[in-house]
Amino acid sequence: MSLVAISDLHVRHADNRAFTEALRPASDDDWLLVAGDVAETADDVLWAMELLSERFSTVVWTPGNHELWTSPRDPVQLRGEARYLHLVEALRGLGVHTPEDPYPVWPGPDGPVTVAPLFVLYDYTFRPEGARTKEEALAVAHASGVVCTDEYLLHPDPHPSRDEWCRARLDYTRKRLDALDPDTPTVLVNHFPLVREPTRILHYPEFAQWCGTEATADWHTRYRARAVVYGHLHIPRTIVVDGVPHIEVSLGYPREWGPRPKPPEGPRPVLP
Repeated sequence: MSLVAISDLHVRHADNRAFTEALRPASDDDWLLVAGDVAETADDVLWAMELLSERFSTVVWTPGNHELWTSPRDPVQLRGEARYLHLVEALRGLGVHTPEDPYPVWPGPDGPVTVAPLFVLYDYTFRPEGARTKEEALAVAHASGVVCTDEYLLHPDPHPSRDEWCRARLDYTRKRLDALDPDTPTVLVNHFPLVREPTRILHYPEFAQWCGTEATADWHTRYRARAVVYGHLHIPRTIVVDGVPHIEVSLGYPREWGPRPKPPEGPRPVLP
């Protein structure tokens, strides 16, 4: 039995779709953590998640920003929270665990571990150097031409802004994590990194403001994480912060992984 993870499948790309179709567990007991950005349309998200839920013993999902886009080409034109909850209900119907469900407990060989899928957005606090406010950070991004598509397609309805939605999700998630058994370790799964360190190597540092929130900087220690799983940056690697591995599990776009010396091998191991 293993706990494995992947993110950023982006199955609208033919090569990524073929990669997803080929994914298989190493064992019938393997759990799969899917850390967001499966696709931009609801139909593609559900196609991929149904496929994976039929193959892996247990599947856990948290949304990325792409799932939350209201794309003009998607027949499902729901926005913001309504779109998120639509996906939650559809995935529940497939037996997939979401951030709105009781956190499942993985019965690992070293004892139980609570797997907590988190839906925590970003609040523009990963600002470029010299920017003191969200407005200044956005001005730097627009001046450099590095602006996330979320600004146009990720609607925060009914919240007044994406950062307000993030704050609401932080309050909700903290309460759930605070209520966990303090004697049981966790694996925290979020699309965005929980600490800023992974964004330090971004080619365009202005993009970091769409990559997380400083409010989660201590969650890996506060909530006894054995590992933190994230995606979003398309820079698959592991860094260790305060003794806790933070594992980026993204596949990314074919133009990114295609030129690498080795092809992607599938989900990355998390535990044991």
